[in-house]
Amino acid sequence: MTIADHDAIAVLGDLVSTPSVSGAEHEAVLLLVQRMEALGYRTRIDEAGNAVGTIGSDEPDAAEIMLLGHIDTVPGHIPVRIEDGALWGRGSVDAKGPLCAFTVAAASAELPKHTRLVVIGAVGEETPTSPGASLVSDQYRPNACLIGEPSGWQRFAIGYKGRLLVHARFTQDCGHTAGPIGSVAERGLAWHRSLTANLQEWNLGHDGQFDTIQPNLQRFNTTSDGLQDSAMLTVGLRLPTWIDPRDLERDIRSISRDGELKFEGHSPAHRGSRSSEPANALSHAIGVLDGRPTPTVKTGTSDMNTVAHAFDCPIVAYGPGDSTLDHTPHERLDLSEYLRSIEVLRTAIPMLANDLSGRPELSATAPSVVS
Repeated sequence: MTIADHDAIAVLGDLVSTPSVSGAEHEAVLLLVQRMEALGYRTRIDEAGNAVGTIGSDEPDAAEIMLLGHIDTVPGHIPVRIEDGALWGRGSVDAKGPLCAFTVAAASAELPKHTRLVVIGAVGEETPTSPGASLVSDQYRPNACLIGEPSGWQRFAIGYKGRLLVHARFTQDCGHTAGPIGSVAERGLAWHRSLTANLQEWNLGHDGQFDTIQPNLQRFNTTSDGLQDSAMLTVGLRLPTWIDPRDLERDIRSISRDGELKFEGHSPAHRGSRSSEPANALSHAIGVLDGRPTPTVKTGTSDMNTVAHAFDCPIVAYGPGDSTLDHTPHERLDLSEYLRSIEVLRTAIPMLANDLSGRPELSATAPSVVS
């Protein structure tokens, strides 16, 4: 199927114009499913609320490539408009741009026989539990996977840092500020200093942003009802590949002799090969379009963290957009880059499919959907 540039831009504009803050994605999911059907996909909405579109072979032993994007966004209204060749709007970069590029490219790519593409617009990626990708990780076993995240059309990500969120709460009886007992805020600060000192010990012998634990104090506030004072802190930890979130949780609990702790968002880091089949296919396609293919690693997290271990297949992240605009009031996607990324994917997908078809284990591939 040939898809004109203006139609590809229309799909993007319509999806960005449909709000889909995490937890309220259904209207956007319905829209994406409708657009997928018009492009020839076999569609459904799964139990988590994800938009699922399948194209190509329906044989259970077909080589399967998954293109996993996310349809939810963080809050914040940005008026949708096109200015100076860029589409403004919440989610244009993170990550409806990559998701729409997947949708258009997969519908128009030339697939070899016995190949299936599954494009998923997952819900809840911007939340600690990532429910959409969690369901996908349980139900599918693709032979290769592309994650839809902004990388710029000439770059792709082979790894993402992990994540752990720590919520600490401290309470004590109210007292006069001139009294001998320190404030509850000071207790919270003392715990935070102890935590950062401990993380510095963990980081000994490791250098660089991707290879060290990076703490970020995301919230610190105090409250009082006149009888009891409370302090609440949330610390986000970005994790390298050498630390398991559960191990770090146990260590933090062992050094925290004060306060109540709650942990969530246990996402291990992942780093793949720069010479995997998807990486090679993207590098070739970017080169064909006179770009300079550049593999990179990201210090944030994505659904790659959620599915990589379960899938156990070659996986990279790719998509148009400047990731420094994620979650900002200036989020916008250059439309020429969006269209260029679609061309990259149209070129890369057939090459990737052909590379996978030559792998001997595919002759005995089990059905993709896991019961």
